[in-house]
Amino acid sequence: MKVRRLVGVLGVLAVAAVSACGGSGESSGKAVVTVWMYPVIADDQAATAYWGQVEKDFEAANASIDLRIEQQPWANRDQKLATAFSGGKGPDVLLLGPDQIPQFVRSGSLEPIDKVLEADKAKFLPGALDALTVDGKLYAAPIYHTVTTTIYNKQLLAKAGITKPPETWDEIRAAAPKLKQAGVATLDYSASPETSLNLSFYPLLWQAGGSVFASDGKKVAFNEAPGVEALTFLKTLYDAGAIPKSALSNANVVADQALGKQQVAMGFTNTLIDAKTVTASWGAANVIVGVPLENKKRVGFGLPGGLAVNAGSKDIEAAEKFLTFMTQPKQVISLGTAANFLSPRTDAPVPANDEQAKKFEEALQYAYSGEVNPAARQVMALLAVEIQAVLTGKKTPQQALDAAAKQSDDLLSRQR
Repeated sequence: MKVRRLVGVLGVLAVAAVSACGGSGESSGKAVVTVWMYPVIADDQAATAYWGQVEKDFEAANASIDLRIEQQPWANRDQKLATAFSGGKGPDVLLLGPDQIPQFVRSGSLEPIDKVLEADKAKFLPGALDALTVDGKLYAAPIYHTVTTTIYNKQLLAKAGITKPPETWDEIRAAAPKLKQAGVATLDYSASPETSLNLSFYPLLWQAGGSVFASDGKKVAFNEAPGVEALTFLKTLYDAGAIPKSALSNANVVADQALGKQQVAMGFTNTLIDAKTVTASWGAANVIVGVPLENKKRVGFGLPGGLAVNAGSKDIEAAEKFLTFMTQPKQVISLGTAANFLSPRTDAPVPANDEQAKKFEEALQYAYSGEVNPAARQVMALLAVEIQAVLTGKKTPQQALDAAAKQSDDLLSRQR
């Protein structure tokens, strides 16, 4: 089994130095294509088996290529990639999300891959392709699509006398006192600075009709009225005990946190894997999968995962062959099935094997992948700290958003 699991920066860079960026195999004469893959399949053993089979199947169809898939952790992935790219190393192929791509395009690290999907472009979700496109060029080939939506604990709602799960902000506000009387919190939230705001604050911002960046991308817009409304909504719920205090340290974890331990009645940015996790502890009858929340808009977070090609690869053609292989219907369906994700192809849906999966598939129509900007990750880090300051009572929502906006605008001005 060639699939490798690498841990730590030194291990990553050491392997990158000797095996990344393609080239001929040391003794076989084959082109070597190195892939950095991340835990899209949550179970380690299942992931190793899956990617090991992908290596075998790809090499059987491409005898002149030695494919090496190296499994990487999610933690610190941006820093590790930036370090590898800046050193002229890195993999030939890597998995990226939409908000990562602009920064690596700006640094010249990625190769446009439009020709890979040229024949099948019309068979992919337009939103998936748009999310992976920068300045009119496609930089990653979508191999799966995520979606998040709301899940509810039916037993806790019933305990509070709530028969209709809250789907709007107003309904959440109305449910909160009843749930507090029943001894539980209302809304799960992850306020740890380590958490992506795509899975915490940004969906609320979008539901309020706001955006992270101004339309020209040169300034942020989250400190305008919709952002204040969204952060005030959070603060009010937190102060009332409707958001658990553990939110301050929760990094989007369900198991062994408030939602998983039945201390809070609902979560609003949950994946199908989360639903499966709570089903195991709550019982299937107590899990309700709903639609994304609505305020001025009904919108949830979901994005495509795409395979990108390192512009420094010594064999871009061989790397592109792997992208072609992974975007075919057979592989898209098998990966979606293994990872509990949806398909980015309209002609190759991942079969929904139960009612929960069908509900998540229905939520895809509300999925928004976020706003593409080279500084997206840095802005997220600046804003996350200020949101914590609001929840802990150190700043008002407007003060915190203005502070984050000033820092973010300064950052954006330096990157023009």
